[in-house]
Amino acid sequence: MHELSIARSIVELVEEQADNRGASVVEELELEIGHLSGVEIQTLAFALDSAIKGSKLEKARIIRHYIEGEGQCSDCETIFPMNALFSPCPHCGSYLVKILKGKELRVKSIVVKKE
Repeated sequence: MHELSIARSIVELVEEQADNRGASVVEELELEIGHLSGVEIQTLAFALDSAIKGSKLEKARIIRHYIEGEGQCSDCETIFPMNALFSPCPHCGSYLVKILKGKELRVKSIVVKKE
């Protein structure tokens, strides 16, 4: 279950940024999570709820943006939605596909409060 280590890394990163700004509380955390990121979204949500206990994020509002997968065929240049990493082009059937969106897993923003 690598989602727990990802959740802990997110908490660590956010607390470090809060400390650098002299903040004692994180009020809001905004995440971007792609459907092709290799992360089980519900498991990450559960792990994050566990990882924030006792941290500066314990009462933070967590906003999650889920990003659908999108790819572009290298052969015919068709842009199409992707539900899996190795989806073939629906137009020509080629597997030479460049992923344009959906692999994201990042902290988009943090709102902190100094007390």
